[in-house]
Amino acid sequence: MKKIFLLIKIVSIVLTSTSIANSGQTNFLDQGIFLFEKKNFDTAKIFFEKDIVFNPRSENSYLYLAKIFKQNENDKEQETNLNNALIINPKNEEALYMLTLLKIKQSNYDKAKELINKFILVCKSFCSKKKSMQDMLTKLIPENEKNNN
Repeated sequence: MKKIFLLIKIVSIVLTSTSIANSGQTNFLDQGIFLFEKKNFDTAKIFFEKDIVFNPRSENSYLYLAKIFKQNENDKEQETNLNNALIINPKNEEALYMLTLLKIKQSNYDKAKELINKFILVCKSFCSKKKSMQDMLTKLIPENEKNNN
């Protein structure tokens, strides 16, 4: 009788801990966003990384990681996370916008021009940013191309 009671206790503990762990997985993104908004970037980064472990197709976690790396001025990691977000959703306007700005910052004229053209095709909520991106790109136009236009 004691063995059965002990077995029931163990099974219930395992099931309870499993359900708690699973419910925590779904909150990693929300917790990360909350911490990001509080400007607690180091801890938010951990939650976004945990979210990606349990949900590798979490484009929002990649996007927020890119925002954190932008804050930390780590262009390489920012670009990696933006590219990951765009692999998951090629129409992610915010990721396209951020990557375009990064390419303009890096003076990569051709890639920035390509990204602006993609952005124009998919923009819905960020369309107001199109003009400012094109103005920034114009400043990068090589002299020989300015003369051809």
